[in-house]
Amino acid sequence: MATYLLHRYPLTLAGTIAAVLLLAAANEPNAQPNPYRTIENWGKLPNGRTWGSAGGVAVDAHDHVWVAERCGANSCADSKLDPILEFDTEGNFLKSFGGGIFVFPHGMAIDKDGNIWLCDGQGKDGKGQQVFKFSPDGKILLTLGKAGVAGTTPDTFNMPSDVAIAPNGDIFVADGHGGDSNNRIVKFDKNGKYIKEWGHKGAAPGEFDIPHAVAFDAKGRLYVGDRNNNRIQIFDQNGTFIEQWTQFSRPSGIFIDKHGAIYVADSESGSSSKTRTDWKRGIRVGNIKDGIVTALIPDPAIDATGTSAAESVAVDSQGAIYGAEVGPKDVKKYVKK
Repeated sequence: MATYLLHRYPLTLAGTIAAVLLLAAANEPNAQPNPYRTIENWGKLPNGRTWGSAGGVAVDAHDHVWVAERCGANSCADSKLDPILEFDTEGNFLKSFGGGIFVFPHGMAIDKDGNIWLCDGQGKDGKGQQVFKFSPDGKILLTLGKAGVAGTTPDTFNMPSDVAIAPNGDIFVADGHGGDSNNRIVKFDKNGKYIKEWGHKGAAPGEFDIPHAVAFDAKGRLYVGDRNNNRIQIFDQNGTFIEQWTQFSRPSGIFIDKHGAIYVADSESGSSSKTRTDWKRGIRVGNIKDGIVTALIPDPAIDATGTSAAESVAVDSQGAIYGAEVGPKDVKKYVKK
């Protein structure tokens, strides 16, 4: 980002000072204001059901909010509950589906046709380690990966964390979630045919240590939340590295709207990650034009131990933010004050 700013501002004394000040503002850990208020108890579950860990959230073109919920616990392995839930913006339940299919719902996307994409990030008893495409009515339209099989081949995953769909329909899967799992981005065409992959474990450009989130901007650039490296890496669709940002701290989830606003869920900085003790966890808001962080919605349980706050984030057409929380087992809505 420093290179970008120095190109934007001429290398005069004034331009250099402006670039340095902007860069400092972007990298300041916790100085940004919180212009949002929290709406608690959002999402009315049916039949007395209680929230489990929310492993993904997305908003469709009708401003319906879709949540991937781990069956009242932190796993769906032994449950027949539907993990895919649809709500209106007020949190009224509309419908659900997907029961008995998933082990560990993790990472969610909606394509331009309103189809629901969801990763299954673990494997057990012949299920999991896959990516599913559903119609809005719950019909399975496409499946990637082999059920219950962890691997490194073009037709297997090992703990897939997130999925993003390019404007032309190509599919990009962030494959890996720590331990002995993978650290790669896998690209398929719209029909699920393998095209290419890039990445392995490391900290250099194009390498990953838990590629936990993926999102596209309006220009078709891919943003990867490289969580354990405390950075966002930006690529073109061929996997060519463009730049990296560290000012959004430790990214678990990324959402970019059509105007270029970027929302980054950080569920591990501060007390949960020893590499980020000076940073608060929460949701950081900025703009991809300059990469500067302009707002921070801090986790209210900032002094608690373990992972908290949102791991997945989405925004509706009115600018309301939805954060899917794993540790607190909740979904929160944030609106401008």
